[in-house]
Amino acid sequence: MKSRQSKIKRHTLETKISLRLNLDGKGKSKIKTGIPFFDHMLTLFAKHATVDLELHCDGDLEVDAHHTVEDCGIALGQAVAAALGDKRGIRRYGHGFNQTQKLTGGTPVPLRGEAYVPMDECLARCVADFSGRSFLVWRGLNQFAQKKISDAEKNQDVSSAFRFGLAREFFQGFANEARCNLHLELLYGDEPHHIVEALFKAFARAVDAARRHDPRIAGQLPSTKGKL
Repeated sequence: MKSRQSKIKRHTLETKISLRLNLDGKGKSKIKTGIPFFDHMLTLFAKHATVDLELHCDGDLEVDAHHTVEDCGIALGQAVAAALGDKRGIRRYGHGFNQTQKLTGGTPVPLRGEAYVPMDECLARCVADFSGRSFLVWRGLNQFAQKKISDAEKNQDVSSAFRFGLAREFFQGFANEARCNLHLELLYGDEPHHIVEALFKAFARAVDAARRHDPRIAGQLPSTKGKL
């Protein structure tokens, strides 16, 4: 099977990013963005998507975290698109259920579904489609996007300063560059750390499922158009 790996270097006046991705990895990661909570989220992504990811970003954090988070999403999207190549034989749609059906010969193939991930009181859902069309749906989170963070909250938990609007910029950048439909939804939840972590884990599980090969369509494009 052809190796699905990519390298991205993206240098602007705001960020300098170096990224290596192996879509068929073991969940290993080396992440350094200068934002510890964001590093934690990207480490979770690699682990639960079962990809190998090395990412180093030197961003203008003296301005704020926006450019770093958004540009890392852009770079990761570019890396996934490059590693997927022409997308022949992939399942294309992302889900996270474990039900399987047995094909002739006993090969297990997961059925359709969606990636639901709980995190204590939170429940998040992500569905991905590497369709060649970029679109982000962001539901159930607008009320948190510009939530004012008090000094007491910042001192208590640094994740509280990682605004939900900032997380959205990461996913928007990814969807744009990976050329995928990405639907993220918070069904319920309150605690900032739990919400963002549930979103990144659901995202990881959806990407994990979508990038897998389906033995039933080996060498074929998963589209009636003949191109993705």
